[in-house]
Amino acid sequence: MTREGKHMNNKRIKELDEINEDDLWKKFVKGKDQELRDYFVIKYAPLVKYVAGKISMGMPQSIEFDDLVSYGIFGLIDAISKFDPNRGIKFKTYAMTRIRGAIFDELRSIDWIPRSIRQKAKQIEQAISDLENKLGRTVEDEEIAQELGVSVEEFQALLNK
Repeated sequence: MTREGKHMNNKRIKELDEINEDDLWKKFVKGKDQELRDYFVIKYAPLVKYVAGKISMGMPQSIEFDDLVSYGIFGLIDAISKFDPNRGIKFKTYAMTRIRGAIFDELRSIDWIPRSIRQKAKQIEQAISDLENKLGRTVEDEEIAQELGVSVEEFQALLNK
């Protein structure tokens, strides 16, 4: 919930819930009304948790769910301020894309490992896993290098990147 959102009481939220959402969007786009922005943040906060939950399933344990929600809230606020109801798409659809994008952008920005190196690491892990399954034992560098189609020296260089 936003800091401003705490000032919006349940009675006011219920009043706004009674108004057609398309009309609220039209009013918001015209005037960028702070109260309406807060209302939309409160109303769509569960969507942020939903998207963060979906993303967290594929993440390592070191990534906190609450952090994903925080990153997603920025995406929601961005979606609210940039939404154009005249484009004929539902806000929820638009917001989910913006929320997901904000979460992934933030995850990329805190990831100090370049994508190319991460891809190489995945290829190496896959080759080791495939070989160990096939051979039923721990594999040697020479075998991994051969599986990857590189020399032992090139394999060693890959490991040191």
